[in-house]
Amino acid sequence: MGRMDYLAMKTDEDTNKLINEDLNELKLAAKKLLDHATKLGGLGFGTAFLKWFASFAAIYLLILDRTNWKTNMLTGLLVPYIFFSFPSVLFHFFRGEVGKWIAFVAVVLRLFFPRHFPDWLEIPGSLILLLVVAPNLFAETFRNSWVGTVVCLLIGCYLLQEHIRASGGFRNSFTQSNGISNTVGIILLLVYPIWALVLRVV
Repeated sequence: MGRMDYLAMKTDEDTNKLINEDLNELKLAAKKLLDHATKLGGLGFGTAFLKWFASFAAIYLLILDRTNWKTNMLTGLLVPYIFFSFPSVLFHFFRGEVGKWIAFVAVVLRLFFPRHFPDWLEIPGSLILLLVVAPNLFAETFRNSWVGTVVCLLIGCYLLQEHIRASGGFRNSFTQSNGISNTVGIILLLVYPIWALVLRVV
């Protein structure tokens, strides 16, 4: 019995040692990645990365709203947020021929087959339409200036304030069911515009 305990303890120690070594290697790799990314792209890389992060956080919140969040907040504001924070590669991809075809199909379905047009497609369809038909003043000038950043910041602040009020306080927004994921998603909306505005000021 004593020999079995000794073998079990030795195996646990070996496992813990291996896991600790792997975690240390991951930390070193993450530091190297951050260091190299900073050298390559500097602060611009951070802004681009946060833009991707913010856009996907907004898309995540839209999906939550259509599935199990079911809030009374004006989550339609996430559409202009995505419009102003969408990464340039995806923005121009959907603003081109691909987006025009998607918008055309969405409009045809909505006009001629309204019963077959699901409710959950309303907001994505609106986003595609906005991307395709927005004038260059919004799509190029405002989107790439401080105006778009301020719009994103205002939308993020409004949604956070409304979410906290609906939850019954800041603490409750983290303790209710699904509260953490919703609150973290909304806070992530604020990171990109704050970062971008700080860089503009500095």
